[in-house]
Formats: sequence, structure tokens, C-alpha cells
Amino acid sequence: MAILPEINPTTDEVKIEDIQVGDPGIQTTAEIERLRQRIWEYRHLLIGKGNALPPAARGVVCDIDVGDARPIAQRVRKIAPRFREKLSDLIKGLLSAKIISYSRSPWASPIVVIVKKNGVDIRLCIDYRLVNSLTQLMVYPMSLINDLLEDLDKVLWHCSLDMASGFWIELERSQLSLPHLGYSEWNRMPFGLKNAPQIYQRLIGNALYGFTRIPPPGSDPRSTDVFEVGEADDPGKPSVIGRRSYIDILITADSWYQLCDRVDTLLEACDKWSMSISVVKSFWGMSKVEYLGRVSKDGLEANPKDLGGLTDLAFPGSPRSMQSFLGSLNYYSRFIEDYAIYAAVLSIFAAMSKDEVRIQIKRRRLDGDKVDPRWIRAHRAFEALKSKIASTPILRHFDASREAVVIVYASDWAISAALVQEYDQIYYPIIFVSRTLKSNELNYSPVEKEVLALLKILDLGYNMLVGRRIRVLTRYSLYVGMVVQINRITRAIRPMGVTAITVDIRDCEMC
Repeated sequence: MAILPEINPTTDEVKIEDIQVGDPGIQTTAEIERLRQRIWEYRHLLIGKGNALPPAARGVVCDIDVGDARPIAQRVRKIAPRFREKLSDLIKGLLSAKIISYSRSPWASPIVVIVKKNGVDIRLCIDYRLVNSLTQLMVYPMSLINDLLEDLDKVLWHCSLDMASGFWIELERSQLSLPHLGYSEWNRMPFGLKNAPQIYQRLIGNALYGFTRIPPPGSDPRSTDVFEVGEADDPGKPSVIGRRSYIDILITADSWYQLCDRVDTLLEACDKWSMSISVVKSFWGMSKVEYLGRVSKDGLEANPKDLGGLTDLAFPGSPRSMQSFLGSLNYYSRFIEDYAIYAAVLSIFAAMSKDEVRIQIKRRRLDGDKVDPRWIRAHRAFEALKSKIASTPILRHFDASREAVVIVYASDWAISAALVQEYDQIYYPIIFVSRTLKSNELNYSPVEKEVLALLKILDLGYNMLVGRRIRVLTRYSLYVGMVVQINRITRAIRPMGVTAITVDIRDCEMC
């Protein structure tokens, strides 16, 4: 289901003082003004508050490839009479902002009206499920989160840029059925289409690294796709040093002068590809920015705003609600030590049928002694996870000058490991990793399970740990036993495509 934006026909006019640059308590006024003036030279790229249509990105077209499928025009959904006037106002806003236009395409997806919590206002969505089921998948590798967050230990300044309406690339055909208006089509690529994230990532990656040359100024952006007909860019041209996630771009620098130069290069690339930047959501020259969490020179921390709602949740009353809770923790599991050990207990509850859950709730009310032990363990694990969420630590950046220490642990049903480094005789976490054991691994000995945990973190932190001496802290494994199991298990997993890693355990201590 794709949500339509709430549209203003125009955006607020951008002023130079709206550009959020630096911290007056850290940088001098002259430094802040120098960077602000450089950004202001590209003010035509800056979009103020509001959702008016920005210019289309150049050289990329979203073509919905449905193969040989016959066109399908779905019926209009029912609209309650009390919402029709509000619906017409929203449609007028979309037309005024030139986000949609009239269409004669044989394809149509229905509008779905969602009532907001106040019971008065509405939100428009589009049901793209049928179109997406017919669309050919565009295979494109998405960025690995761990790669985006590496090598930030020496960085002093960050720029976090939010690309304004980044998914609104020129679209060839996508139609929606609107009551009272008939059929309309998008003028830009909307959220919700099957291949939208891949198309956007390819555009950003090419703009930052310069693989394909920008199309000539006189070409028609509707028919020119540089990834189909473009030429390779100059191999000697330097790339923009940037890290991009699905919407944001992170630019880092070791000094203020280096940051100014990199911002110049980035804005030049944005200008060439006609990529707009949101002034409200972009931050320039900050010591701490929100990027896949909250990044600073001290490390990576979870965003408290995102975690606040999770810590206040009551125990889920249905398996589906439990699955939703666990799904919301997928990214934040990196901040939680032994996450899989607790999540595995909750997964058992999530696999229960609705009838089983009803029986357990009834038994708990009538006679607490008859409650299934799985129910009790699930409640304890849920409270333990919420406690860990409320006290997530800062994950420090890896320091190549310090010794790498790995702490491994294994339970009957899960394994976990932590990469830590010592500061003032205290171990601080760098990476937490954990997973539940597969059915064939449940019968492994404690030593074998700890070796699996060690191999897991060596695989995740390969770029940081390769070629280094690693100290391993373990509860069960003796030095000789662990080395034997490492050699055996590494040989076993090598045919599966997992990179074999040579581990030199010279100082394996009991903890």
C-alpha cells in the first residue's frame, strides 16, 4: 500500500539562514558562514518546507516492466459521503502541484481512503499489490548497513542530507483511479512501486561515484535513461566521498576545510543530476547527525525517539502483534546484547495459534498455576528486551590501534557474540551479533556452539578483523578444543560459500 503525500501547491521560500550549518559552540562564525555561502550558491537545489513537486532527476526513467501481462484497470473503492469533499481537496492539491495529470492508460490501481486517528481527516493510499505482483523485479544490490557505518572513528564533521521527494523520478506509466476525476497518472515515480528503491539507489550511486556520463542538456529526460543508452564517465574523474542509505546521504570529513571541499563536489553532482535537497531535514557540518541511528565521533547510538514507543508497549495479545514487535527490532538488535536468546523465546509465542493464545489468557486469569511455561518465559523475555531497549549502549567506532576482543556465548537455543575494545580497563561494545540455532545445530556441544558464535562475528566484522590478532573470552571452551572445532566447522561451511577465516587464538581466557 502506497501513501500519497499531503500536498502544498508551493514550498516555503528558502532563506540563507534556514540552512542548518554547524554548532556555534564548536565552530567559529566565520567557518559557519563560509560553508553556508558555498551551499547558498546552489540554492536552486534547496527545497523548503512543503511537498510541491521538485524538478525531475535527469537521466533516469522509471519504466514499469510487466512483461506480456494484459492491462488491468481495477474498480474504484467505496468512499463514505462525509469524506468526498476532503477527497476532492486532496486531488486538487495533487493536480495543482503537477504531481498527477489526466491519463488514458489502460492500467489503473484504486485509491484507498484511510481515516486518521481524529476520525475527521483522511489519508490517501494506492493499492499497488496487483501491479507489483505482475512487475518484473529489478535486481540491484542494496547497501550493507555495516559497510555504511565503518571507518567513522577519525571523522570529526558530518553532513546528513535528505533528498527532497527522492523517489519522484520521471515515470513512464502508472495510473490511479480517482472518484469524480476518472483516471490520472503520476508525473513522478511514487513510493510503493516494486522497483522504486532500486531505481533510486542506482541514481544516487551513479551520481556519487560517476560511473555513467550525464546526458547532454538538450536531451528529453522522458526518453533518456543513462543506464540504458549512456556512456561511461571519465575514469580519471574523482568521485564524491559519500555514504548513502535509502533516502539520506552522509558526507564525512576530518577537517572543516575538507568538509567544505566535499560539500562543493557533492552539490556539483546534485546540480548535474537535478537532485533536490530538503533544507528542513538536512544538516551540514555537525559533530552528531541522525544516520541509521545517531552517528558522532564517539560512536553509533540508537535514536531515542524511535525506541520510546517500544519501551511503553504492553505484552502483545496476539501472535501477529508479537511478530510486528520483533520485526520492529530487526535493525536495533545490533544495540542489544544476546538479542537472539530473548527473541527466540518470543518467536515460540509468535508461532502459537490464536486458539492457543486465547486458552493461555483464560488460564492466566482463572488459575495462574495452569499457565503454559512457554507463556511465562515469553513474558519474562519481553520485559528483559524492553529493559535492554531502554538502556541501549553507544557502539564505539572500531579503533585499529587497539586490541580486538571477542566475547562469545551460547545457550541451548541461540548463540551471541560481542566485539569489544578496552578503554581505561573497561570493555566497550563495537558490534553485537546473535542468532537462533538451526535444528541440526541444537545438538552441538557448548564448544561447537561458541565456535559458531565466533565465526558469525568474524564474518560480520571481516573488514575490521582480517589479518589481526584477536583475543577470545569464552565460558566453556578450552584453547585446544576451540581450535579443533574451528578447523572442523570452517571446513564444513566452506562449500556453502562462507569465507573461511584463519583465527589465531593465542590468549583464550575463561570468563
